[in-house]
Amino acid sequence: MKVSIQPQNFKMQEFTEEYATKKLEALQRYLPNIREVRLDLNRKPTRGEDTVIAQVTVIHARGALLRTEERLSGFTKETLEDAISAAVDKMYKRITRFKGKREANRRSTLRDTFQLTAEELAAAEDLPIPEFEEYEESAEVVKRKQVPISAMNEREAIEQMELLGHTFFLFRDMLTGKVNVLYRRRDGAYGILAPYDA
Repeated sequence: MKVSIQPQNFKMQEFTEEYATKKLEALQRYLPNIREVRLDLNRKPTRGEDTVIAQVTVIHARGALLRTEERLSGFTKETLEDAISAAVDKMYKRITRFKGKREANRRSTLRDTFQLTAEELAAAEDLPIPEFEEYEESAEVVKRKQVPISAMNEREAIEQMELLGHTFFLFRDMLTGKVNVLYRRRDGAYGILAPYDA
């Protein structure tokens, strides 16, 4: 298992790195076949106390990606360690969920999901689509992020989205080869946006 620790906006002390490494390596005993575990530590300046952000990412050998995050106010040795510990504790819970979902998937059938056409999407009451004039001319993209797209079925996409704690997930459908967007509806069900050439 590869362990990497990336501090941002501060220089990490050796004792903090040792503490973090020990915590991260313990995950291997709870979830075998971890390919990589990464800790991103960020010191974010604010008007009051600085904020410490600890983000733990686990990449499983079978391709699953699990991520947790903890934010704490203050920048001390104790705060850093508390943030690391809390993020790792959250990861244990996420791993428990991951292991439970894998076991449940072995025993259950594929959960029904559905695909929306553009017309159905526009008509969906729980997805208001703003008119273009609602956006100011000064509107601009403030962040761009590249994301890897993996080929998977709908069940795997649901599982991956839940593990990441997101409300939407981009994936390549194994059957069609097209990029789809899975999302969680307000009623708790799932929907899929499947593109087609207009």
